Amino acid sequence: MSIDPHVALQSLMAALEEHLTAAAQRRGDKDPAVEAAYLAVADAFEVYEEVLYDAYGEVTPLEIYEDDDEFDDGFEGPAQGAGERSSEVQPGQ
Repeated sequence: MSIDPHVALQSLMAALEEHLTAAAQRRGDKDPAVEAAYLAVADAFEVYEEVLYDAYGEVTPLEIYEDDDEFDDGFEGPAQGAGERSSEVQPGQ
């Protein structure tokens, strides 16, 4: 991949900001804006992780949490109630 790691990091940060905005304006349990923002964060993180490794041979201590059984609509976001810690991005092993 030929993306500069700084550009990929800026894209990840922008996706996180958009996710925060969508979460703060959530309109129900399965708000499509939150679901889209969640997926955008996951995609931006994967790009950042790949270009970071390609450029410097480094990775982050994070990984994308995937649980196909948790949701049947393709959205893999957290099912916890407010105040519970989400596990969509966790420390790596």
